[in-house]
Amino acid sequence: MFKANLPCTGRTVVTWALAAASAVAASPQAVAQLGGNSSGGVVQPAAPIQITQPQINSTTYQGSETTDKATDGVLQLSLDDAIARGLKHNLGLILTTQSVQSSHGSQLDELQALLPTVTGNIKESVQQTDLQALGLRGAGFPAIIGPYGYTDIRATLKWSLLDLSALQNYLASKHNFEGSKLSATDARDLVVLTVGNAYLTCIADKSRIDSAQAQVDTSKISLDQAVANHQAGTAPLLDELRARVDYQTQQQTLISTTNQYEKDKLALARAIGLPLEQKFTLTDQAPYAPLDNLSADDAVKQALGARSDLKALQEQVNAAEHARKAATDERLPVVSFTGDYGDIGVNVGHSHGTFDATGNLDVPVFEEAKLRGDAKQAQSQLDQQRARLSDIQGQIGADVRDSILDIQSAAKQVEVSRSNVELAKEALSEAQQRYQAGVSDNLAVSQALQAMAQADDQYVSSLYQHNVAKLSLARALGVADQKYQVYVGGK
Repeated sequence: MFKANLPCTGRTVVTWALAAASAVAASPQAVAQLGGNSSGGVVQPAAPIQITQPQINSTTYQGSETTDKATDGVLQLSLDDAIARGLKHNLGLILTTQSVQSSHGSQLDELQALLPTVTGNIKESVQQTDLQALGLRGAGFPAIIGPYGYTDIRATLKWSLLDLSALQNYLASKHNFEGSKLSATDARDLVVLTVGNAYLTCIADKSRIDSAQAQVDTSKISLDQAVANHQAGTAPLLDELRARVDYQTQQQTLISTTNQYEKDKLALARAIGLPLEQKFTLTDQAPYAPLDNLSADDAVKQALGARSDLKALQEQVNAAEHARKAATDERLPVVSFTGDYGDIGVNVGHSHGTFDATGNLDVPVFEEAKLRGDAKQAQSQLDQQRARLSDIQGQIGADVRDSILDIQSAAKQVEVSRSNVELAKEALSEAQQRYQAGVSDNLAVSQALQAMAQADDQYVSSLYQHNVAKLSLARALGVADQKYQVYVGGK
């Protein structure tokens, strides 16, 4: 756990629990420019760094299947525990896994078209026939015959001996099944990215709460000082009013930050399948850990060889190629066999075996419109899959390079914002001392308090963005499921 103690007015006011999480990092922001003069360190604050959330393709990864019941007490939840729960309960992974089963079922359906089909049938028949209705009239012909019956026990075999189109369809379904399994593997990386971001966002929120509470404590000291000076007649009412506004503003910030923390905890619970009424606390922290020696070219090569979604799309291209061949092979003859064998007779004890065997050669003679239509549709699907494959190869390269740029940018932001915090502390201390000595009013104190709050927020944001970028790089490389700890830890 990394701690940074920020003394204000001679006291330690906050312990930082540094945050981290998922994909894209914000662009570098301007940091506070600090200056001093003889009337007491006035600070010109900069805009706070904006938190950028990772891009997840589907909102289903924000949900989960909740099967556990809430327990008494407070659950101690580590990052590893959260990710393990996500990999078990996250809705996106569950749906993707179920699609694998559906794809396997489609493969078996296509396989059956190549295998022999055997059916059994038992028939017990009783009939009575009106011969006159059939036109059989005359002397010696009875009007009605029967009732009479027979028993037939028979097995029928149907088998497509040669059907190249069905064979190509089966091969296409086989590639689709392999692609769906790879998609499920890729879904695990997305779960790690989603849950990791949710967990580490909560850590960032807790850091902001600590910072906001410290600012409340510091502004309360300034308010008490301003009230005492006003009552003693050494400071105008304006100083007390200004200090009271600062105090109440910091209280509002604390309330808002606490509310956001509770909402982000609910989002984390939703992603990992925890009951929303379950109380839990986060046990892991993510300190700043540099990730050096990053080669974009090497990383892109690694990603192209490891990304499961790229491999899945390649399988879909292969499936589309077989589907295109299947459409072409519809023009070819189909050789099939149909046969049956069974016992038929008055009853089982008085029966005789009979059989039938038929070979068929089916040749499409005139189906030109259908054949051309099927071929064009299959070719269109193939072209689309090839275009998607080319696009994702470029997107993977962009994801990797973006993540590396974000890591480098965020690392510089961390160093600058860390220095900014120290300068803001010095400016606040100087302003408070000058006001206490009666050298100046508390305007400089008010400005320094605002700059201190913004410097703290920038520090937390830059730490968050740095870890976000590292986790995003792990996902871009296709190793988030196995190595997220390595990348978040910076090793």
